[in-house]
Amino acid sequence: MAGPIESADTSITTLCLRGVLHYEPRDLTISVGAGLSWRELTRLLAEHRQMIPLDPAFGDEATVGGVVAANSSGPRRRLYGTARDVIIGMQFATLEGKLVQSGGMVVKNVAGLDMSKLMIGSFGTLAAIASVNFKLAPMPEVERSFLLAFPTSLAAAEAAGTLLKSQLQPAAIDLLSPAAGATLGNNSWLLAIRVGGNRAAVDRYEHEFAQFADSVAIDVDERQETLWRHIENFTPAYLYKHDDGAVVRVSCTLKEVEAVMASFPGAAVARAGSGVCYGYFEHWGVAAEWMAKAAPRGWKAVIEFSPEACKPKLDLWPSPASDIEIMKRVKQMFDPRNLLNRGRLYRRI
Repeated sequence: MAGPIESADTSITTLCLRGVLHYEPRDLTISVGAGLSWRELTRLLAEHRQMIPLDPAFGDEATVGGVVAANSSGPRRRLYGTARDVIIGMQFATLEGKLVQSGGMVVKNVAGLDMSKLMIGSFGTLAAIASVNFKLAPMPEVERSFLLAFPTSLAAAEAAGTLLKSQLQPAAIDLLSPAAGATLGNNSWLLAIRVGGNRAAVDRYEHEFAQFADSVAIDVDERQETLWRHIENFTPAYLYKHDDGAVVRVSCTLKEVEAVMASFPGAAVARAGSGVCYGYFEHWGVAAEWMAKAAPRGWKAVIEFSPEACKPKLDLWPSPASDIEIMKRVKQMFDPRNLLNRGRLYRRI
């Protein structure tokens, strides 16, 4: 993910930091080591009917620190937010040999600057994350998922817009292009919707979705788990099949989602309630050509995944926002000699 991995004289790993440091289910908080497996963490919480609903890609392989450092999130971002919304504290080690504690184990912690927010999405360019404190969410009493099929991207986008304007609050609304939908056995434009709550609330969703002619409700837990694991892991599955492939991530307004999705030549998946779109390219060169055409349209895009050997030649992040200069100054404060993960932040930092 992100920029190239430069050669280094010294490598540091946090994989031995796998412990659960503090967990009190009644408080809905947990503190864990950065090297803990993400999947192991989710299994532990599930035993208590609790969750951290980030749904990162590569969740079967990732560590807690990796998910946080990459700011990874998935379908339920629409309702629950990103790592910045669920992290309440963090401990990280600086190049000066200091172990810095930011935040704590209290959900409403407003004492001083929350430096942990700087670590989220920094790709290890500032410090080494040692432990992370999360606020937890209870699992819904009942969950149900729906697949709604549409003949065009415009029809699917209009349906998503109607749902977002209604009183209904699904946890996830993902839009899949026909090429992506084909991996689920349907060559249409698909809206994959995940809802939760008490049974009466979930039944209301099903009643509302009945207005769409081609809709399928999924209420068997195992089938729902299979569906959302498939969507969450669309990226690793695609890259496994395409050695020269690339994945582009675009952040846009909800009104722009349909145009962005229609512009991708192949498979594409969008968080239709959050304005984050992923385009999948069988060859990195085609992704670079797409990026060149997207820049004049003002879309905020990065080449999130590409072959390692090609990264030095690609403009992975052609149009960073104006806050890039602030990010560079923060980098200078934490790492003035530019020792940590040089270029990993899409070759900009």
